[in-house]
Amino acid sequence: MGKLIKKEDAYYPDKEFKKRAWVKDNSIYKKANRDPIKFWDELARELHWFRKWKKTFKHEPPYFHWFTGGKINISYNCLERNLEKRRNKVALIWEPEPKNERERVFTYYDLYRQVNKFANSLKEMGVNKGDVVGIYMPMIPESLIAMLACARIGAIHTVVFSAFSPKALNIRLNQTNAKILITADGYYRKGKEMNLKANADKGSKGTKVKKVVTVRRTNSKIKKKKGDCYWDEVIEKQKDYCKPAEMNAEDTLFILFTSGSTGKPKGVMHACGGYTVQAYWTAKLIFDLCDNDIFWSTADIGWITGHTYSCYGPLLNGTTFVLYEGVPDYPETDRWCHIIEKYGVTTFYTAPTAIRMFEKEVGKVKENLKTLQLIASVGEPINEEAWKWFFKQVGKGNCPVLDTWWQTETGGILITSLPGVGPFKPTFAGMPFPGVQTDILDNKGKKVKANQKGNLVILPPFSPGMLRGVYKNPKKYKKTYFGEYGDKVYFTEDIAYKDKKGLVRIVGRADDVIKVAGHRISTGEMENIIDSNNKVAECAVVGIPHKIKGETPVVFVVLNPKKKATEKDILKLITEGIGKIAKPQKIFFVKDLPKTRSGKIMRRILRKFFTGEDLGDLSTLANPQTVDEIKKKIKK
Repeated sequence: MGKLIKKEDAYYPDKEFKKRAWVKDNSIYKKANRDPIKFWDELARELHWFRKWKKTFKHEPPYFHWFTGGKINISYNCLERNLEKRRNKVALIWEPEPKNERERVFTYYDLYRQVNKFANSLKEMGVNKGDVVGIYMPMIPESLIAMLACARIGAIHTVVFSAFSPKALNIRLNQTNAKILITADGYYRKGKEMNLKANADKGSKGTKVKKVVTVRRTNSKIKKKKGDCYWDEVIEKQKDYCKPAEMNAEDTLFILFTSGSTGKPKGVMHACGGYTVQAYWTAKLIFDLCDNDIFWSTADIGWITGHTYSCYGPLLNGTTFVLYEGVPDYPETDRWCHIIEKYGVTTFYTAPTAIRMFEKEVGKVKENLKTLQLIASVGEPINEEAWKWFFKQVGKGNCPVLDTWWQTETGGILITSLPGVGPFKPTFAGMPFPGVQTDILDNKGKKVKANQKGNLVILPPFSPGMLRGVYKNPKKYKKTYFGEYGDKVYFTEDIAYKDKKGLVRIVGRADDVIKVAGHRISTGEMENIIDSNNKVAECAVVGIPHKIKGETPVVFVVLNPKKKATEKDILKLITEGIGKIAKPQKIFFVKDLPKTRSGKIMRRILRKFFTGEDLGDLSTLANPQTVDEIKKKIKK
C-alpha cells in the first residue's frame, strides 16, 4: 500500500503510494492553471453526453455557465454507464443501526431497476420535468433511489435533513412549491424509534404537497390521510425501465437549502452538467477511487456532502460504498470501527466533530483497520490535536489525512491535498483542486502575503459544480456571493491564509453562520425564530468553541416589559423552528445587549466573553454598562 514520509512539519506519499494514485505529481496543476477552461472541457468528455456542448464556459457576471448546449443525465451516468462492466458489482451496502437487523446489499443492476421503477411511479403521480420533489428521509437506500429517480425524469429534488423540525420542513416546501413529498414512517437513532411521518405531516400542512410517499422502515402504524401512499405499493407494478430525460447542462438538478447570515435559509441551485462533471472528478482524484475500493462517507444526505460523496460521486465512479443509518458510536463507542472492519472500508470520510468524539470515547483504537488507505475530514477546520489522533489511531500513521474545504454552494471539494501528491499538513486543507482558481484578499481587495489572514475568494472561470443562483432570489445571490469585491469575484465568507508553500488553512467564518457538529446553523435564522415570540424584545445568538462539536450556540434574550419566559420556552422555539441540532449550550436572560450608537448588536463582544479574548475597544458602545452586567450573569 505504501507509506508516508515526514519532511519538516508535513507528510508526503512514498513511491509505492504514488503508484496506486490517479495523480502522481504536480504536473496536473500546471496543466490546469495554463487553461482551466480547456482542462475542464477535457475532463467532461469522459462522461456520457446525449449531445456535446457548443460552448465550454460562458461568463455573464455575476452568472456563469458551463457546457452550454450539452445534454446529459446524472442518473444515466451513475447507472447505465456502469452496467456494461459492473452490472453485478455491489454498488451500495446499507448498514442499519439495530445490530439484530441484516444489511441490505444492492448491485448496480439492482439499483438501476429500483431507480427506474420509482421514476415511473413519480411520472404516474404527475411529476414532470422541472417539478420540485421534497425528500425528507433518513439514511436508507430509498433516499438515494428517490434522488436518482428525480434526476432521471428531470424533476428537481430538494432534500431536507430528517432531524429538521416540521417548521423547517414547511419553510423549504413552501419556498419551492414542492408537489410531492417522499418520507419514511420512521428510523432509528441511538436505539430510539423516531416518528418521521408525524413530522412530515405537520411540515407539509399549508403547502402545495399533493401526495406523500412513505417508506416502511420501522413498520410503525401511521395515520393515513388523503394523498398518502406507501413506497412498496407505488413501485410494485412499475416497469423497470424509464427513459432518462435529456437535460440541458444548465437545467437545475437540485435545490439544497443552506443557512445564511440573515433569517431565511437560501435555496442553492446546482446545474445538471457542471455538477455531474465536478462530482465525478473530485470523487475520483481526491479519494483515488478504484474498482476494488469500499468508500464510506458518514455524511447525511440532508447536507451537500451527503449529496456529492454519499451518493452521486461514488456511483459516478462505479464504486462500492457504505450507507449507515445511525450514529457511529451506537450501541458501542467503536461501532464505526466495526463497520470499517466488517466491510473492509478503504476510504473513510467523516467530520472533525465525529473525530473528536471518537478520540474522547475510544482513545486508543484496538482494531487494526488494516483495509484503510485514505482517511478524510469535512465540515469545518480540523484542529491539530484531532488531526494527529486521527492520523495515528485510525490511519496508523500510514494513511493520508485529507482535510477538505468546500461549501454547499461549491457543490464539491475545492481545496485539499491529492493523495499521490501531498503534502498532508495538520490543520491545513492544502491546494486548490486542479482547475480551481482561488486567492486570499484583504478588505480592500488586495492580495495578502504568506501567513497573513484574509478573505478566501474564488476567481473565474469558477468550478463547474458551483451554484447557479439562489432559488427565486437573484438579489440574494448577487449580494451574498458577489457583493464584496464586485461581480467577478466569489466571496466565500471564510477567513484563511496560505503558508510559504501555498497551502491553504481555513481559520473560520467571516459571517454569522456557525458550524455545530459540522452542520451550518444560521444565527440569524435562530434569532428570527426567538424574536417571533411576543415575550421577546430582542435577542442575539453567537457561536462559541466546543471541544466535541466545534462550535455551539449561546443565546442572549431581552424580554419585553412585564413579560416572563423560561429557558424551556426559548428552547422549544428553537427545536420546533430548526431542530435539536441547534440546541444552545446556554440561554441568558439579560436587561440589554451591547450596541453601537447606530443600534447594531455587538455580537463579537458577546462571543469574546467565552473565548477569553480581550473585549477590545468599547468606546463605540451606546450602552457600555451592559458589558459588566452580562459578565456577572455569565459568572453566575
